Amino acid sequence: MRTHGNTIRFFLAATFLTSIAATTGHAEPAVKPKPGSAAQNANAQVELDTITVESGDSVGYLATRTSTATKTDTPLRDVPQSVSVVTKEQIKDIGAQRLEDVVRYIPGVVWHQGENNRDQVVIRGQSSTADFFVNGIRDDAQIFRDLYNVERVEAIKGPNALIFGRGGAGGVLNRVLKEADGVTRREVTVQGGSFADRRISVDAGGRASDTVSARINAVYEKAESYRDYVDLERYGINPTLTWTPTAATSIKLSYEYFHDFRHQDRGVPSQNGQPYFPAGYSTFFGNPQLSVSPATSHIVMAKIDHVFDSGLKVTNQTRYQHTDRFYQNVYPNGTSAVTAGGLATLAAYNNTNNRENLINQTDWTYKLATGPIAHTLLVGTEFAEQKSYNWRNTGFFPGNAQTMTVSAANPVSFVPVTFSGLASDARNRTNLAVAAVFAQDQLKVTRWLEFIAGVRFERFDLNYVNLNAQGPTLGQTFNRVDNLTSPRVGVVLKPIEPLSIYASHSVSYLPASGDQFNSLTPGLVASEPEKFVNNEIGVKYDIMPRLAFTAAVYQLDRTNSRFPDPANAGFFILSGATRARGLETSLVGYVMDNWQISAGYAYTDARIVGNTSATVVAGNRVALVPYNQFSLWNRYDFTERWGAGLGVVSMSDFYATSDDTVRLPAYTRVDGALFFNLNRNWKGQINVENLFGVRYYPTADANNNITPGSPRAIRVSVTGNL
Repeated sequence: MRTHGNTIRFFLAATFLTSIAATTGHAEPAVKPKPGSAAQNANAQVELDTITVESGDSVGYLATRTSTATKTDTPLRDVPQSVSVVTKEQIKDIGAQRLEDVVRYIPGVVWHQGENNRDQVVIRGQSSTADFFVNGIRDDAQIFRDLYNVERVEAIKGPNALIFGRGGAGGVLNRVLKEADGVTRREVTVQGGSFADRRISVDAGGRASDTVSARINAVYEKAESYRDYVDLERYGINPTLTWTPTAATSIKLSYEYFHDFRHQDRGVPSQNGQPYFPAGYSTFFGNPQLSVSPATSHIVMAKIDHVFDSGLKVTNQTRYQHTDRFYQNVYPNGTSAVTAGGLATLAAYNNTNNRENLINQTDWTYKLATGPIAHTLLVGTEFAEQKSYNWRNTGFFPGNAQTMTVSAANPVSFVPVTFSGLASDARNRTNLAVAAVFAQDQLKVTRWLEFIAGVRFERFDLNYVNLNAQGPTLGQTFNRVDNLTSPRVGVVLKPIEPLSIYASHSVSYLPASGDQFNSLTPGLVASEPEKFVNNEIGVKYDIMPRLAFTAAVYQLDRTNSRFPDPANAGFFILSGATRARGLETSLVGYVMDNWQISAGYAYTDARIVGNTSATVVAGNRVALVPYNQFSLWNRYDFTERWGAGLGVVSMSDFYATSDDTVRLPAYTRVDGALFFNLNRNWKGQINVENLFGVRYYPTADANNNITPGSPRAIRVSVTGNL
């Protein structure tokens, strides 16, 4: 066992036990500062923390506060950063079931195909499989996430390593989960729709006593698809418990089990620089019997909050996750387009990926004043151990061939495929230890001037063991340690009460082992981390008390990307770079008492400015980044019983990969909904996706793994409060 692993486990245990000791040693509900303390200064108003179970942080579609972007409870107007929030009300109204459904309504974020076996996003031109968080804690297992237990989804844009640590190059997606809050509820939702979609979800909870609350969320879904041979089955359960022994102390526990099985689909290939249109939206390429992807996760979370007599608040969170995942596919070869003679090429592989994460965060928050300046001080630590096991096999067709040619007019093949390892297949075990400390100060200088400044120091210690017996390096071990320093500064001006004008600068790093840290070679050991620098200015304006407009312009530079060294095989020249410049705007809230709107627009010019390969060269556009992206969702209630929704999602054309050879065409899709309340306890909803049945291609994974969008699809749901 490695020494750093023992050290990390010691700190994980110590910080958690220290938090418990703190809460049990100060059980009085004292939330006011002692007379004469620094927190009680007559020259500045300092609001003290209390423990609350339920907060009014949103009104309909409009979110007003966040505890994620700064790790403190802060109005969104006071955060010098672009933050988009999709609330539970909007999630319900658009009929969203997974992250892909809500990303469409977040400007500057594009859904990535992710080989159709995981969640993956492109934020401000930066693609990532790991920039997912839950309640502010890293959630980087390569899986699909469901929204059955989600209160809201937050997109916090621009690198913010101070709060989230490594990566987060273009931003992060954070899910805020439903928790036991003492509210009595017994809600059941039954859904059914096109392509044999069947789904049932349960949300039930209430008080067990004056100090204990419980809640359980569960879901089961079974569905087919508009794609031939494709289906899925998924189910999960998430019980939560909240204990508030005093007004100053709260302890929350949660366990989640989730299983997802699906027949995997990599989409259609290309021809002549565009998607292979003759395939239509349903034609499957490959062997559906051998294209499967099961994943199972067990997740345990614990959170302790306590406010001391002095006003000092401590929050300790621990999250453990174990995920077993396997995926296998026979799919259109990513490098081979359909020939002029109508032939397509198939390839195959499978991969076992197991991940075990243990992460602990401790935040200490204190509000005080120095003369007329009010401060919200934050000091925190994070310790993590992340273990991974990766085992890949290449697929061999008859004749020991690694590819197979089929007719693009009849591309389904059921020929046998043998899976075995090559020397180039990734087979390894990794052990990552992370230790970080960070500090931040939010300063309120006057009513109209605020600052935020902070820095994070993070040690990233990765150990890699090669398990591939096909090559000469079985058992070879590599180790790489990166010490990362990530600052953030911002200023907020409030010339009038409803208007905030801000500017910010932030830095983040991604070690050379990548966002899934599943590769380490002598060349990567010698490579410095990639660096991300974001400069941003923006405005946030409350047009009306429940209608908010935001706009931001930014420049995001990515440097130290790797280019293969032609003079030294296996090593790299850190000459690769990208630059993304963009504008993001949003309008969210109530136009009238019976009319809600969520609108967003993003202009993104993301380009290669330093070569990363012979085909990805300076001047090329970054993959899956349209110049123009627009979304709009409206809900209009005609009466207390009847309402309707109308949505538009539109993108200009974009490239499948950064070699800029295959272009996905622009599209505009219209969605609709009808809402009806049968009585106080029963309500129904009809959602129609792609109302006019347009053909479109919303995403891809490579030039020949392109996903056709769904044709018109209808979903009906009924919700009962029992």
